[in-house]
Amino acid sequence: MPQNNSNAQNQTLTGAPSPEELEAAQAANEVDAMEALPRLEAELLALQAKNTELTDSYLRAKAEAENARRRADEEISKARKFAVESFAESLLPVTDSLEAGLQIKDANAQQIREGAEATLKQLKSALERNRVMEIDPTAGTKFDPHQHQAISMVPLPAESTQEANTVVMVLQKGYLIADRVLRPALVTVAAPK
Repeated sequence: MPQNNSNAQNQTLTGAPSPEELEAAQAANEVDAMEALPRLEAELLALQAKNTELTDSYLRAKAEAENARRRADEEISKARKFAVESFAESLLPVTDSLEAGLQIKDANAQQIREGAEATLKQLKSALERNRVMEIDPTAGTKFDPHQHQAISMVPLPAESTQEANTVVMVLQKGYLIADRVLRPALVTVAAPK
């Protein structure tokens, strides 16, 4: 008995549990662990199932993204191919008109002019259907460096009311394709007074 008393005093002094208390705590932990084992196994199975589900979802999403990218590439390729095809198709009537005009051997100047005007009208119509628009600024239009290319600056007569940095004359029309400059208009620009 005096020894137990000294163990209690030792525990109080050192703060360490006795071997009996350690054994009891270990037994309690083993019982808790045994009781928690089925719950932990169920959680593990649930997490493994969730992992498998997420892996499958990821692989499906990755395959769908690949398919979407492949379809988009095919669509872009088709769009390019058919855009050229559509443009070429719209030019065929122009070709037909030019060939028909060349087959007339005894055409007079008036007939040739009328044929050329009709063919030019067909060509402009084909270009417009394919979103190719003229850049043909009128005199006095403000110079736009995005659509115009200045060939020279010309001094204006003193009595002119036209402002500086405006178009004086168009030397060559420009063209836009789908709002992008295909070729700027070549212009002369009014010089500052």
